[in-house]
Order: sequence, then structure tokens, then C-alpha cells
Amino acid sequence: MGETETLGYESDIKPLFRESDQKRMEFAFDLWSYEDVKDNADGILERLVEGDMPCDGAWPEEQVARFRSWMQGGMNP
Repeated sequence: MGETETLGYESDIKPLFRESDQKRMEFAFDLWSYEDVKDNADGILERLVEGDMPCDGAWPEEQVARFRSWMQGGMNP
């Protein structure tokens, strides 16, 4: 994906996580918390790529690529 835009957590990543996703994962970390997602980004990406997160079906590749691009771009808030 050749995005040149700077992706931010609040504007680009947080909206990808639904309320049901946030509630399902709150036992481990808060998907609506920038710090929690940043701290767990490698594990989240691994689960997204494997297709077992979220639990009710894999994200479209475009959303996985957006998360990956956000990570590679420095995980801006």
C-alpha cells in the first residue's frame, strides 16, 4: 500500500475497532486506548494477519494494511 499520508491512532486506527471488539478484549488491554494499542501493536497485527481478530471474522486486507502502515509510520497518536 503506497500511502503517503500520516496515519494517526485517533483518526485512522481507533475507528476500525468496534465497541464489541473493545469490550471483547478489555480483559487484556483497551483497544480504545492509544497507549494500550501502541504497546500491543505487534500482537494485534499478528492476530489481524492470522484472521482471528476480531473474533467474528477477519478484517478486510485494506484495514490490516492501514494498521500495518500506522505501525510502520511511527504509531502517531
